[in-house]
Amino acid sequence: MTETTRQTHRVEVAGLTRDLPLFEVAPGVRIAVFNLLGDAEVVKATAGALAERLGDVDHDALVTAETKSVPLVYHLALVSGKPWVVLRKAYKPYMGDAISATTHSITTGAQQTLHLDEKDQALVRGKRVVLVDDVISTGSTVDGMRDLMDQVGATIVAQAAVFTEGDPRDDVVALGHLPVFTESE
Repeated sequence: MTETTRQTHRVEVAGLTRDLPLFEVAPGVRIAVFNLLGDAEVVKATAGALAERLGDVDHDALVTAETKSVPLVYHLALVSGKPWVVLRKAYKPYMGDAISATTHSITTGAQQTLHLDEKDQALVRGKRVVLVDDVISTGSTVDGMRDLMDQVGATIVAQAAVFTEGDPRDDVVALGHLPVFTESE
């Protein structure tokens, strides 16, 4: 097995420094992949920093899509004392009368379906929710989350992420911003 030397992009977030690997997601287009799975130090620091930034936001629940942002939302829930809901990417029979929405993810490069479990619908129906993701880029995953929240009459009071990516966004509570790298860079 040969070792690949991959270019990285250095970021500082919540007092920590990480070198994020660059991966091509389209011809001539690379992104710095932020994956907090397995990095308990980053999860704890970023959840704490996001909780501070969301401190004045009146909300009843936190909502995310699986998988990479699950530990972030779990820790946010511990800090805030709010319930949390994970929108699943695959339907399982125990999810009962789940509702669904379809999105197109930049990181997977394909359509994906998000499912809101029957039991979790009660946690967000008619409630004030914060949508949380690890990185918000095109906003397609958040659009899918928004669609599901609309279906249950939830009010989205904020969108939060560790990073935004690509075009600057002022509609997201974020700790940092990641550029998109093109061949000319």
